Amino acid sequence: MVQRGRVTAWVGWVWFAAVCLLVVGLFNIVAGSVAIWSPKNVLAVSGEGVAVVDVSTWGWVHLVLGVVMTAAGGALFAGARWARLVAIVLVTINLLVQFVSLPVTPFWSLAAAALDVTVLWALIVHGDEVESAAGP
Repeated sequence: MVQRGRVTAWVGWVWFAAVCLLVVGLFNIVAGSVAIWSPKNVLAVSGEGVAVVDVSTWGWVHLVLGVVMTAAGGALFAGARWARLVAIVLVTINLLVQFVSLPVTPFWSLAAAALDVTVLWALIVHGDEVESAAGP
């Protein structure tokens, strides 16, 4: 257990997690905005048939997720406890997504999963240090 007021180098990893959340959140905001204002539909072909997918719905999902990720990333720098909890949930979801996409993009999925595990460990084990480093 970390003593209150004691800060180690792991705070840097927690802030790295905050930067990752900010960058991914901003990318999701841009991608979501483009999809929302795009009047296009996507034709998806699978073994079971053909489906027409409206990209604006997917865009709203990306936009909302991007805003939440950006807010959590910014609040992690301030040492907010709620930001740690939200970041842990978002990184866990991303870790599960990487396992689902493992057959399609094995190298990227393994690299992202390893980073997710490192970020999760930093947030869970050393997250209290960020609150101490952020000040009163």
